[in-house]
Amino acid sequence: MHMPSATPIPVVVQQHADESAVLAQIRLSLSSAPHVRLHHLRRLDERLAAHLDGLVVAGGHGVRCVEAALAEPGVGAVFATTWLAIAHSATDVLARLFALAEAEPSVQPGVAGAFGWTSGASLRGLVAQLQASPRTFARRIGIAACEAHGVDPGEALAVAIACGEDAALRAQGLGAAGRCARTDLLGECLAALGDPDDRCRFQAARTALWLGDRHAAVEALGGIACMPGPDLDAAVAALFKWIEPGQAAPVLKALLDSPDTLRQAVRAAGVLGDPQAVPWLIRQMDDPVLSCLAGESFSLITGADLAALDLERAPVAGTFAGADDEAAHEDVEMDEDEGLPWPDPERVQRWWSRNAEGFVPGARYFMGAPPSWTHCVQVLRSGFQRQRIAAAEYLCLLHPGTRLFPTGAPAWRQRRWLDHLAPA
Repeated sequence: MHMPSATPIPVVVQQHADESAVLAQIRLSLSSAPHVRLHHLRRLDERLAAHLDGLVVAGGHGVRCVEAALAEPGVGAVFATTWLAIAHSATDVLARLFALAEAEPSVQPGVAGAFGWTSGASLRGLVAQLQASPRTFARRIGIAACEAHGVDPGEALAVAIACGEDAALRAQGLGAAGRCARTDLLGECLAALGDPDDRCRFQAARTALWLGDRHAAVEALGGIACMPGPDLDAAVAALFKWIEPGQAAPVLKALLDSPDTLRQAVRAAGVLGDPQAVPWLIRQMDDPVLSCLAGESFSLITGADLAALDLERAPVAGTFAGADDEAAHEDVEMDEDEGLPWPDPERVQRWWSRNAEGFVPGARYFMGAPPSWTHCVQVLRSGFQRQRIAAAEYLCLLHPGTRLFPTGAPAWRQRRWLDHLAPA
């Protein structure tokens, strides 16, 4: 590969490598954080882009620095190395990274994230090679790269869904069919509701719902939502955005009946959007373990910004076991409530007493209004990341055949797509 002729300063190149890995790790976490808006992502993206550009300018010195970090691989280091390998068309490095990701699944988001971050021009020809690869992981990355850039993966989706020997590839194809609005694959998704793999069944059910099926998909999601498992939360989130409160009652009762799923019940009440749940949510704010999540669900229904409205209280010390100042380090996961405001139950109750008459019991609300195309687009523009993720999913439900808006994409790409997002 061609390298710049100037001799880089080793300490500066190392700083670019270290900062790229750290910022990439943070970026992947913040893309689904409850306290981050698009403009926050933009600032972080600009910092990350500057360090990655510094590595490109450093040529081979930059490659060696980021590759050295793979001795103890983390998601951020894998992201930076993958991105740099794409920038330099270093197919040998990519092959090693793919092998590493297959052996260490925890770093796979770093590989996929790098393909989503890089420019579309850098991927010309490469994605087609990945989709034709005999390695199923490479084919998964090829599909993910297309999704991240708003490009239809084409026949690769049908081939992935039909892959009998690799459940991970089938799940990728089934999920991507929904995110890419492939209504022509609805039949294949409905057939996959009987897949022997749990993840495939969930992806098939959610995709079928987004693509317009309101019967088999709803029944399948209802079954998943009533059983413990890794897809329970996502199944409830998809199901409760569509079914009526009366239909949701049995699932909510099952969640409330077990202390192990009480958090899921609090979260589900916010997704369902029925203001009749608000008094119960306010009561949960007295419990330090549930308080922040109850506040988030309250906001998801009412649209009230607890911080902006001064409805907060001081945090309860020692509640979170997760993120602290070490959160910038590799592979440190944030607590899912970290960053959420601590609601003051008395202040929230007073706010609700003043505003409750504006909400119709038994109706569905999302961020203070019934879900509509215009309202959800506004949430995509100004909401927090978890709210934006929900808004993107609502657009798919409101208009089957709508692509899932990629709320984790680089901020400048999201801004461009938002500017061209068609009205309903």
